[in-house]
Amino acid sequence: MMNIRRIGRRFPDYGWSWPTGSLDQLLKAALLPDEEAARLCAAGWLDQNDIDHVSFREHRLLTAISDRFGRKLTGHAAYPRLVGLQKMLWTKSRMAMREAEPALKAMVDTGCMVMLIKGASRIALDAAAQRGRVAHDIDILVRPRDMQPAFDVLRDRDWQIATGVSPQYLRTRLASLRSMNFFKGNYGDIDLHQLAYDGSQQSAEDDLAIWRRATAAEFSGVGVVVPSPADRIALAIAHGGLDAHTHSDWLVDCTVAIQGDGKAAPDGNVDWSIFLDVIARRGLAVAAAVALSYLALEIGIAVPEAVLAKVVDMADRRGAARLSSVLQAKPRTDFGALTWLSRGFAKQLRLQRKKGRLKQTEPDIVWRGKAVAAKAIPVSSPPTLSQAIAGPQGGTGQMMMDVIVRIAVPPVRRRIEMEINSGDRHVARLRSMVLSRAGGERMLRFRGKVRLGKAEQALVLEARPSRQFRNWDNERTVATYGALPFQLVSATFSPAE
Repeated sequence: MMNIRRIGRRFPDYGWSWPTGSLDQLLKAALLPDEEAARLCAAGWLDQNDIDHVSFREHRLLTAISDRFGRKLTGHAAYPRLVGLQKMLWTKSRMAMREAEPALKAMVDTGCMVMLIKGASRIALDAAAQRGRVAHDIDILVRPRDMQPAFDVLRDRDWQIATGVSPQYLRTRLASLRSMNFFKGNYGDIDLHQLAYDGSQQSAEDDLAIWRRATAAEFSGVGVVVPSPADRIALAIAHGGLDAHTHSDWLVDCTVAIQGDGKAAPDGNVDWSIFLDVIARRGLAVAAAVALSYLALEIGIAVPEAVLAKVVDMADRRGAARLSSVLQAKPRTDFGALTWLSRGFAKQLRLQRKKGRLKQTEPDIVWRGKAVAAKAIPVSSPPTLSQAIAGPQGGTGQMMMDVIVRIAVPPVRRRIEMEINSGDRHVARLRSMVLSRAGGERMLRFRGKVRLGKAEQALVLEARPSRQFRNWDNERTVATYGALPFQLVSATFSPAE
C-alpha cells in the first residue's frame, strides 16, 4: 500500500475503530484469504469462547465460519454445537423467506419493482449464500410511486405494523416515511423502504441512480433486482458502519461484493468510480475509510490502492464530522466510559438527521387525554378494544367530538394509545401518559374536531398497542405496551368552534 498514508490505531485515526479482540478473531476466521490462518483463528476462538454464551452478533459470524470450513472443524469439541447453530439459523432464515415470498410475488404482480438490499440481495444473487448469511428479516426497497401498492399488499395479507399504529393512519402518511417494519406469524419480518439510505445520508440524485444501476436477480422464484456491487458495498457501510458493530457480517457482505465470483481480483466486479461518487454524496467517507482500511490492511482483501487512498483523503477532509463518525464506528465491546458518553452524544446528533421525514402529506392529528373525575356513570357494555360511534342525526361537515372512556390501567408507567377511524380514513390519534405505577381505573376525556359526511361510515374508536410484538406471552410486555380495553362512557358532538 504505497499510495496511502499510515493508518494509526489511536483516536481519531481510523484504525482506532477497527474490530479488536474476539470480534477481530471471528472476522479473520471468516475473511482471511489464507485458508489455514483463517481456520486457526476459528479454532482459537472456539477454544476461548462458549457458543451458548455469546450474542447474536457472534452467531451471525459463526454461521459464515461454519459454511466456510464445514467438516474441516470436525476435530474441535464445539463442532456439533456449531453445526447445530448453523442449521437453526438457516431454518429461521428460510422460514422468514417463505413467509415473505407470497408478499413479494404479489408486489411484483401489481407492477412494483422490488429491490432486495442487505443480506437478502446476497441470497438473490447466490442461493447457496443462505448457508452462511443470516437473513431473518427481508429488506426490500421500492420506488416512492410503488410505496402505496406495496403497503396495500402487506396490509391485505395481514402483515402487522411494528409501531402499533393502524393501517388507516399509516397509509395516508406513506410519502413522509423512509421505511417501516412489518411482521407476520412466527418468522415473517419485512422492512419496507422507499429510500435506501437514512435521513443523515441524503442524496436525491443518487436515490434515482441506484435504480438505474440495479441488476436483475431471482429470490425464491420471484423476479427482483439487486443493487450493483458498488452500491452493495456503500449500502453495507451505510447501514452497518456507524452502528458500533451491532452486527458485523456487513463486513462479510462488503468482501463478497469486492471479490465478485469469489476470486480476489484487484478490480472484481466493482465500479469503484461509482462507489467513490456514492460515499461522497452520502457523507460516508469516514465510515468507508474505517471499513475498507480494516479489510485491506488488516485482513488482506484486495481493495485497489488508489481507491483506498482516495477514500482516506476524502475522510481526512471531513473536519469535525470525522471525529463523530470514528466514534460511531468503534465496536461497542471496546467502549470505555468516556467513549460511551462521547459516542452517545454523536449518535444522538445523527439520529436527529436520520429521523428526518420526507414532506408531510397529512397533518398528525393528536387529541391529548385529560383525567376527569371518576363519576359513578353506569356503563352496561363490557370493556372492548373497538367501539363504533354513531354520528349525530343529520350532522355533516366539521364538528367537535367529545369522548369519555373508562380504562383499567395496569401498575406500570406507559402510554395509552387509541385511534378514531372511519372505514379507510384516519381521523385522529388519542394519547395519554400514565406516569404513576399505582394502576387502577382511569376516566379520560378526549376532545377534537372531526369531519362528517352524509354517506360517512361509522366512526370507530379503537385501542392500539404502543408497540407491536410477535408474541404477547409476557405479562410485563402486555402491561407496558398492549392495547388497553376500554368502556365508552359517552361520545357527544357539537358545532365546531
